[in-house]
Amino acid sequence: MTSVLLPIILLVDDNEEILEFLERTLSSKYAIIKAEDGRQALQALETAAVQLVISDVMMPVMDGFELCKIIKTTIEYSHIPVILLTAKNTIQSKVEGLELGADAYIEKPFSKEHLQAQIASLLNNRNMVREYFANSPLVHIKSMAHSKADERFLETLNDTICKNMEDVNLDVEKLAKIMNMSRITLYRKIKDISVLTPIEVINITRLKKAAELLAEGDHKIYEISYMVGFSSQSNFARNFQKQFNITPTEYMHSKQGEKKKPH
Repeated sequence: MTSVLLPIILLVDDNEEILEFLERTLSSKYAIIKAEDGRQALQALETAAVQLVISDVMMPVMDGFELCKIIKTTIEYSHIPVILLTAKNTIQSKVEGLELGADAYIEKPFSKEHLQAQIASLLNNRNMVREYFANSPLVHIKSMAHSKADERFLETLNDTICKNMEDVNLDVEKLAKIMNMSRITLYRKIKDISVLTPIEVINITRLKKAAELLAEGDHKIYEISYMVGFSSQSNFARNFQKQFNITPTEYMHSKQGEKKKPH
């Protein structure tokens, strides 16, 4: 029997009872890691592939606002959704949390159902966005960004792949070198944002560029396959159909047909 890996959630609160309550509530669906303040939470993020953070706002050493700010501005963590819990029932504190990039804000006392629905919604939305990106020929990689830091990273990634697209041997090693990142950091960041490996992202970016060129209709299919870094037209056509469920020829004709339609 294959074991299903549960999404890892990091719980951060200086109140032990609340940590235990949250763990009991969530441990049937998620793997749980606990921290008692923001600094401990950052140490936990360094060692585990956390998929969501639930943090109290009022804590010693480092509060939830500061933790949220660091997560959302650090390239390695900026893709991780953050839910802030607070007893402060003021619009001002809510606005502050959201301005720092929090994905949701829940006031104490809260219902277990509300919290569970919020977590499921954040994780499901991300999966839908990823699938939409991977399966839609003209959707930009930036559509997967959930923060300004993510957006900048994905734009740089996309530009780097596009500039080096004709290199048939472009791989994660070369990509990391050009982007001035360690191979491990680049691999983890891409995997965490997109659930794809760097090689899959390179491949999809090549195919999306090809879709763009096919839609323009200025080049023959065999020319496009070499322009985007495939070693043969048949290999390109196979990959394109597998990714987008349509052959390059059909795609090109459908786009040319759209251009001819009167608007």
